[in-house]
Amino acid sequence: MCGIVGYIGHRKAYPIVLNGLKRLEYRGYDSAGIAIYDGNELKFSKTKGKVADLESKIEADISTQGTIAIGHTRWATHGVPNDVNSHPHFSNSGDLVIIHNGIIENYEPLKQELKNRGYTFQSDTDTEVLVNLIEDVQKKEGVKLGKAVQIALNQTIGAYAIAVFDRRKPNEIVVARLGSPLAIGVGDKEFFIASDASPFLEFTKNAIYLEDGEMAVVRTHKEMKVRKIHDDSLVDPYVQELQMNLEQIEKGGYDHFMLKEIYEQPDAIRDTFRGRMLVDQGLIKMAGVDDHIDKFLNAKRIIVVACGTSWHAGLVAEYVFEELARIPVEVEYASEFRYRNPVIDKDDVLIAISQSGETADTMAAI
Repeated sequence: MCGIVGYIGHRKAYPIVLNGLKRLEYRGYDSAGIAIYDGNELKFSKTKGKVADLESKIEADISTQGTIAIGHTRWATHGVPNDVNSHPHFSNSGDLVIIHNGIIENYEPLKQELKNRGYTFQSDTDTEVLVNLIEDVQKKEGVKLGKAVQIALNQTIGAYAIAVFDRRKPNEIVVARLGSPLAIGVGDKEFFIASDASPFLEFTKNAIYLEDGEMAVVRTHKEMKVRKIHDDSLVDPYVQELQMNLEQIEKGGYDHFMLKEIYEQPDAIRDTFRGRMLVDQGLIKMAGVDDHIDKFLNAKRIIVVACGTSWHAGLVAEYVFEELARIPVEVEYASEFRYRNPVIDKDDVLIAISQSGETADTMAAI
């Protein structure tokens, strides 16, 4: 899991992106980086470590002037956490720069194909493969950045939330989403891009949440366009008014976001049960009209498939369901389950839990 932030507009971009990364550091904190366009040059700085380490480094490395910038805070999946593997990543020409949350599962064959065409790679990441694939499409097809992103993404398998910038066309940022969250804050002749709304709440309450399989060309000189990635069809975006405030999303007095989330769990669980479940005499009854509710209520066995810390979450689920619902639960490693021919009855319910890093195994297990 990683956090991405971007800004294009009339304000100084650097402090907006930097503060946004600080708010998204709960999504990843082993490396961070920022790229800034100052009107002439595309400058960047990135480093292993936390956003505070980037802040110390960036102001010594480069000028922070500019009204367009993208930034990233990373939890490493492909490639160890070091300066080279940190985002942003550039294409071979240096014209394109990208930030990415997610996993491109077929990056290895794509990388080999690009190598055969003369591309070289500095990092071990799947993200550097993606940005060079976009550049290759631009060159071969002679298309603009937005179209190149769409064509390239239709060649990929995996999950992503991305923001791509082309220094040759410095009035737009192209964003896309599949399986990873992406919000666009809509201001007055300015736009904010982020993994959640926290980086831009003090600037605008209007936000568009891209749906899976959607992309947008965010630009200050023209109307923003949202399209479906698979067929390039136009989408009418829904702009919603956010009800959150900064106090709700900040650490709330806790030293770490993880501590905050731990102490908020009782309220979160109570809200969940109040909204979707009723607990009565030790039985959980699902409330709603979903087609799968009867299947869940009649389950003879629950199988939880997961990896990593998601597997540990499955162990907690095992305790809760067996204690309250008196339904037997089995928790399986997805990385082993995917290679088996498991015995699953029609009255069994399988629940998959995933996080960035283990998504491929979990999807294969399903």
